[in-house]
Amino acid sequence: MIEVTSGSSPLVMGLPHTGTDVPPDIWAGLNEVGRALADTDWHIHDLYAGLVEEVTTVRTPVHRYVIDVNRDPAGVSLYPGQNTTTLVPLTDFDGRPIWTAGAQPDEAEIARRRDAYHAPYHAALAAELERVRAQHGFAILYDCHSIRGEIPFLFDGPLPDFNVGTNMGTTCDPEIEALTLAHCEAAEGYTAILNGRFKGGWTTRHYGRPAEGLHAIQMELAQRCYCLEQAPWTYDSARADGLRAHLSRILTDLKNWRPT
Repeated sequence: MIEVTSGSSPLVMGLPHTGTDVPPDIWAGLNEVGRALADTDWHIHDLYAGLVEEVTTVRTPVHRYVIDVNRDPAGVSLYPGQNTTTLVPLTDFDGRPIWTAGAQPDEAEIARRRDAYHAPYHAALAAELERVRAQHGFAILYDCHSIRGEIPFLFDGPLPDFNVGTNMGTTCDPEIEALTLAHCEAAEGYTAILNGRFKGGWTTRHYGRPAEGLHAIQMELAQRCYCLEQAPWTYDSARADGLRAHLSRILTDLKNWRPT
């Protein structure tokens, strides 16, 4: 179920939200809003494909409405006091219910999905990070995300194009944070922010232990940079190619980075 490509470099890329697979029994409980699957990180695996050699990738094809593998498995909120979606979302990013009446998953169903879909993704991701760390003495997790640039339910105003998250500098070496942000800020025609609305999800915070040689950084991209931000979410090759050039520079520097 989990798609893994093992590379020889220190860089590991997580792809938690690009999948659109929903098992039939779960699909039956989604309402029309839910079945639109609007909160997918559309085309992210294609956007990053081939940008850097020797990289490891870990991807789940399962949609985040089944269970969100970038949420704390214990159900603890990433952003207390702010609107967000839960381990198994009950609403979409606009705050609209996604389940038919009576189909919202109960605790037993959430536990089942956690075991069936959340745990295997993180078992694979943890295994690859450990393999890479054993080989190089350290590993860098680059967690790949994207989202619509304007979602009033989640944040005010337009989102910057590049949203770099390191949980306030705690999840990676300062050099990793600095080189990533420097490329984003130098990208002509784009906007960037560090630890703004998106400071790094559970994956970044869970695996980011720089004192142990595990570095993690999240990149949340505004989807307007490479695709249509509404159905049918069409990939825009011209815009995407411009963005890919900047992403390639970031990933190349991360792949070549070594602790001092």
